[in-house]
Amino acid sequence: MYAEERRRQIAALTAVEGRVSVTELAGKFGVTAETIRRDLAGLDAEGVVHRVHGGAVASQAYLTAEQPLDNRLRSAVGAKHAIARAALEYLPDADGGIFLDSGSTINALAQMIAEQPGAETWSIVTNSLPTALDLSSAGVSGVQLLGGTVRSIAQAVVGDTALRTLALMRADVAFVGTNALTVDHGLSTADAQEAAVKSAMVTNARKVVVLCDSTKLGNDYMVSFAPLSSVDVVITDAAAPDLLVAELDDAGVEVVLVEQG
Repeated sequence: MYAEERRRQIAALTAVEGRVSVTELAGKFGVTAETIRRDLAGLDAEGVVHRVHGGAVASQAYLTAEQPLDNRLRSAVGAKHAIARAALEYLPDADGGIFLDSGSTINALAQMIAEQPGAETWSIVTNSLPTALDLSSAGVSGVQLLGGTVRSIAQAVVGDTALRTLALMRADVAFVGTNALTVDHGLSTADAQEAAVKSAMVTNARKVVVLCDSTKLGNDYMVSFAPLSSVDVVITDAAAPDLLVAELDDAGVEVVLVEQG
């Protein structure tokens, strides 16, 4: 297991379980205690966990910092592509309607949708500039890019124009990403305008499928845009902590776990 993947799993475990110990983590991952201490020091420096004697505890603060889309496209690539491939199972029948949210995992899904037979029969609405460009460049004709203001950090369209358009639309399925997912706070993100667009897609879709790699699980951002009661399916990677998977199942959410590669 690569160090990056191990640290992702440590972050997810800490967020869900609240506290982890160096000894337990060393045993779980089959590495030395010193390796775990380095991992925890790195996660502490990023603000993901707080180091304490013998281990670490979860950060209790709501997160506000965002990474530019270009950075997110380069992180957890294996998990995101596996999650996107699993999401293909939830595409609607021919002539169906699809909402595609912004985000790196949704963009990976869009590239795979473009390769599907009959992709031109779907009506696809997105607020993501890269997704609209990828689909149209691949010859998918039924793509509508929402109008509005562009958030440069996310390369996503937001604002009143986008919301007014979405209010008039319905889709068979909405594929949405999220910066964070908890049982109490649901799906959350850092920006209120982007959250509003995500919320409108969730509200106006018959089925809601969330694409979320395990680094997002147990974290909390400032703005909640959907409770778990609005979610039908969560697709994540196998590093997802068992406790959170069980809680999602108890909440009536279908959880799909994928292996990388």
